[in-house]
Amino acid sequence: MALNIEEEVFNKYWRVLKLARTPARDEFTKIALVAAVGIALIGLIGFVIYELMFILPN
Repeated sequence: MALNIEEEVFNKYWRVLKLARTPARDEFTKIALVAAVGIALIGLIGFVIYELMFILPN
């Protein structure tokens, strides 16, 4: 019984992996750029909040 469930799960994962493909260079570059901009934006917001908390109490 347990082996049958594990085999079904494995088959589902294998089906997804067969459909997956490696992104093209330009697609990867766009995804990396969007992720980097998002990380930088969140970091900038955090820095602004930190600076406001440091300046305003004085």
